[in-house]
Amino acid sequence: MPGAGKTTVVVRLAHLLGPLAAGFYTAEIRAGGKRVGFEVVTLGGKKDLLAHVSFSSPKRVGKYGVRPEGLKEALREIEHALQAGVPRCLIIDEIGKMELLVPGFAEAVLKALEAPVPVVATVLARPHPFADALKRRPDAQVIEVTGENRNDLPRRLYDALAALLGLR
Repeated sequence: MPGAGKTTVVVRLAHLLGPLAAGFYTAEIRAGGKRVGFEVVTLGGKKDLLAHVSFSSPKRVGKYGVRPEGLKEALREIEHALQAGVPRCLIIDEIGKMELLVPGFAEAVLKALEAPVPVVATVLARPHPFADALKRRPDAQVIEVTGENRNDLPRRLYDALAALLGLR
């Protein structure tokens, strides 16, 4: 659910994986103590605005106008990682309503899931046909991020990935 610490978990996991990870995370933009938008940050260091309360886009999620081109660099990083055959893990934060409004995003997610690399993704908890189908995949392991497990999850995920990738 929102605010559980999903992004914190994937950012910490990305730090543990270092150059073995590619992908992106979505960070909140705050002003005056209130969330006013979202920024996409690639693990390669590029940033762009995805959504903001001041955007007058026809694509909207709640009070936020969504700017689809804000996800362009993240999609490019995923595509490059899949073509290059490295890194060994993809991180996608998040598969949510805003991101799913972006043309090509769902296709990029499916392509990543069919690639021979593990994918760690945060997925919206509320019902959504695409997200629900992802969570039902036989190759998916769904772990709910909670206040109780969010501090331990990055290390647990890293250990599982390290074993899977033969790093240990």
